[in-house]
Amino acid sequence: MSTTEHRIRNAAPADVPAIVGLIKELADFEKLGHLAQATPEKLLPQLFGERPPVECWVAEGEEGELVAFALFFTNFSTFLAQPGIYLEDLYVQPAHRGTGLGKAMLSRLAALAVERGCGRFEWSVLDWNVNAIDFYKKMGAVMMDDWRICRLTGEALAQYGR
Repeated sequence: MSTTEHRIRNAAPADVPAIVGLIKELADFEKLGHLAQATPEKLLPQLFGERPPVECWVAEGEEGELVAFALFFTNFSTFLAQPGIYLEDLYVQPAHRGTGLGKAMLSRLAALAVERGCGRFEWSVLDWNVNAIDFYKKMGAVMMDDWRICRLTGEALAQYGR
């Protein structure tokens, strides 16, 4: 799938260093750069190992450089008894925003969910990212204000997992 000046494709192992660079840009944009621990060595087996838990699409700019990525995985709805697609992260470099690239990637992911017989296509958005929230609402997404994300990480995860 292409936008005016971009080509969206499945990520390849050679893309991993550039994807990690985009992940770090995303972390900085979200004011969470201090939490970014992704490295090519850590990401490569997650995308291309024996049983990869995630998939990734990338978008190339006019010169073939990676300017966006979408990292997603299959989840499951017990209520629907169907799989879903969860978009973990979508990032488009600032110079390529407003070109239709983000919309094209989301549309293609929605189409993939339909192809795979999924009952849902879900993602999270930071509450301060009003531009993204407005965009998602215009496309028909529902904000799940009554749900909260729960997370165990680091020492809390280690302690509870014992």
